[in-house]
Formats: sequence, C-alpha cells, structure tokens
Amino acid sequence: MEQVTKQILAGVTGKMDKTVQHLADQLRTIRTGRASPALLEGVRVEYYGSSMQLSQMANISVPEPRQLLVKPFDASTLKEVERAIQAANLGMSPMIEGKQIRMQLPPLSEEQRKKLVAKVKEICETTRVALRNERRDGNKAADSAAKDGQITDDHRDDLHEQVQDALKKGELRIDELLKKKTHEILED
Repeated sequence: MEQVTKQILAGVTGKMDKTVQHLADQLRTIRTGRASPALLEGVRVEYYGSSMQLSQMANISVPEPRQLLVKPFDASTLKEVERAIQAANLGMSPMIEGKQIRMQLPPLSEEQRKKLVAKVKEICETTRVALRNERRDGNKAADSAAKDGQITDDHRDDLHEQVQDALKKGELRIDELLKKKTHEILED
C-alpha cells in the first residue's frame, strides 16, 4: 500500500517540479532593464545546412549592464549570426565589430514594462493551471488506487492532502518567481 502511495506522490511532485522549472526557464528569456545572455537563448542560427542554438556556437557575455557581446567560435559565421539575431526581433540592433557582435539594449519605456509584467503574470497563471491539472491527475490516481483496493480510503485521503501540499509549495515557488521577475522588469 505504501509503495503505491509513494509512487503516486513522487509522480505528481516530479511533474510539478518540472512545470515550475519550465516556468523559471521561460522567465529567464523575458527582457528586463538589464542585459542577460538568456535573452539570446531562443536564437537559432543556420550553420552549414542545420539550425543551431546561438549559445552552442558563440560566447555570449555582458560587458555592461545594457550591452551584450557575442563572439562566434568560428569568425566565418559572423554574418549568419547577425542575420539570426535580427530575425529574432529582440528589439536590439546587432553591430559587427571585428570578430564580434555588440548589441545595446534600449531602455524600456513605462508602457513596455507594464506589458512585460502582464506577460509574466499570464505565463505564471498558465503554470498555476498546469499545476492544478497535475493535482487533479494525482487525485484521480489516488481514487482509482483506492477503488482497485490497492490503498485504503484513509491512505487515499492522506494522499489527497499530500498532493494539495505539493500544489501549495509549487504555487509559492511560482509567486516567488513572479515577484522576482516583476521587480527586475520594473527596476531601472
């Protein structure tokens, strides 16, 4: 009985952890007032007939708070890297300087900041819904295990409480990520 309970709980908490981690990864790519290599995470470059992530073919650094510096490992790919950055439509203009590309982040207007905060809140709410769906699935698994006689009704009720606690922990982590990202966007 206890084995079934542990399996169900481990499955639910594992999925919830992955969901929250995915949210953290998504939030890293959203622009704030400061430059971050994560801003270029989604940029893909055509390289000898295949599409590669920019981070796999270049060193990305932050020499100043509002500046990104991209140094491709292969200098012959400089033009392809520049095209990929422009195509990504990040609101930055890449400038080639020798064997590297420098990008200046323009300051965010108040309206842009509000839109970004609204986008972050929307992403966080979508993640909350995903966590609630995982809670529902965990509770269904507990109910079916009780119905099949694998666990008792008391074990099922305990499992429901543990799944609810896991949901609360996940939602707290979402709230922390939301607060942190909102602060980063709104600070100048």
